[in-house]
Amino acid sequence: MVDRKATMENESNNDVAQKNNANTISESLSPIIDLEIQDIEGIGPTTAKKLKDAGIVSVMDLAVASSDELAVDLNSSKDSAASFIMAAQKLLRESNILEKEFVTADAALEKRKSMLRCSTGSAALDDLLLGGVETQAVTEFYGEFGSGKSQICHTLCATARQPIEQGGLDGSIIYIDTEGTFRPERVEQIARARGLDPSQILKSVAVCKIYNSSHLELIVKDLGKYINDFKAKMVIIDSIISLHRAEFAGRGTLADRQQRLNNMLHRLVRLTEIYNIAIVITNQVQSSPDTFFGDPTKAAGGNVLGHASTYRIYLRKSGENRVAKMIDSPYHPYSETRFTVNERGTDDLEEQTRKASRKSAKDEDEN
Repeated sequence: MVDRKATMENESNNDVAQKNNANTISESLSPIIDLEIQDIEGIGPTTAKKLKDAGIVSVMDLAVASSDELAVDLNSSKDSAASFIMAAQKLLRESNILEKEFVTADAALEKRKSMLRCSTGSAALDDLLLGGVETQAVTEFYGEFGSGKSQICHTLCATARQPIEQGGLDGSIIYIDTEGTFRPERVEQIARARGLDPSQILKSVAVCKIYNSSHLELIVKDLGKYINDFKAKMVIIDSIISLHRAEFAGRGTLADRQQRLNNMLHRLVRLTEIYNIAIVITNQVQSSPDTFFGDPTKAAGGNVLGHASTYRIYLRKSGENRVAKMIDSPYHPYSETRFTVNERGTDDLEEQTRKASRKSAKDEDEN
């Protein structure tokens, strides 16, 4: 009984910490509006105009820029471009928007405890992720067609809009659709089934239809601007590699494709940290013909995608249900869970729901 009460107190403290963290984040982001490009040391009117022409209109945009791309845009050396980026990051640290370059491990742990997490709609899948989809991280779901990748993305559109205390992020969602699979009527159906306001949910989702790989790279390059414009707390890319796989065929184009993916993915990683958002990407699969035992399915994109994703979850079909397996994570246990897809989007299996109900009833009886 004492252990259960202690657990409840810890959960309550975590909820309070998450709310305080959300307020702190909101307060820390407010000075961004007051920061101008010319406030950065070493940048004058001429350089500021060049940056604006290149699509870099804010200090945050410059802080997440690539030194190679910036050098081309400014027609300067790579060292000069890198110094501008470092100066932008320094200004953000001095404004308490970014953390200091070095922090102690206990301070990092306290920050981790107050990290915001968004529910996937399934308690079992949330448990696998130890609370849900995390901010300041890139979460990758990969699997074959029909494994539930897009259904998870559609469900997140509904859950991310909810208040923090209800398992949401209390913000808008940017949905980047590269496969033409986004369906607003599906989001509406999920919202109605969950007792949410469909109109409010749909208004909070900004959808971008992508037509080719260059278009995707351009959108990702300017993503910081869109995050500010839509006040987004989550970005969903469904899927990250489909267009690059289609356009870069053959071994001769492999190096170019992987480098383009690498640049794009590292920009996404920087965006999660600077804007404190959650980024969810889906990935396709390929079969490994040299696998004689076990599952021959592996994620597409090679090591570039594997190293860029903070968390990697493999989805597969199991009859009418789905199985999610944690493949790669800095701290999650390597385990798997089952969930289903219904009118509520991703949801728990009936037996899981019954067990949770019985456990809840038992806890109430003990009280």
